[in-house]
Amino acid sequence: MAKKWAGRVRNWMAKKMDLPEDVMMDLPRITMIGQIHVYIENHRGLLVFTDRELRLLLKQGQLLIKGKSFVIKTILPEEILLEGKIDQVIYINDNPGGEK
Repeated sequence: MAKKWAGRVRNWMAKKMDLPEDVMMDLPRITMIGQIHVYIENHRGLLVFTDRELRLLLKQGQLLIKGKSFVIKTILPEEILLEGKIDQVIYINDNPGGEK
């Protein structure tokens, strides 16, 4: 119950202070340019990287990107720039039943 209340307070503050929700709620920001670049901010770490798959840890869940010829152009503690042919961007929720 406290988590739901805290989430509502964050939403309210983001709207009142005119702040982006991704900043206030610790959400990832994903920017894609066509199928060739994807820039992800606010991730919690790299879990898997191959030339066909990238998996990142998020605050809640994971982000899975599938495609071909992947190259990491930039990697920082909370940001990553991936280049290649992007076929799928999938959000994997660690809590399939939803928040309680």
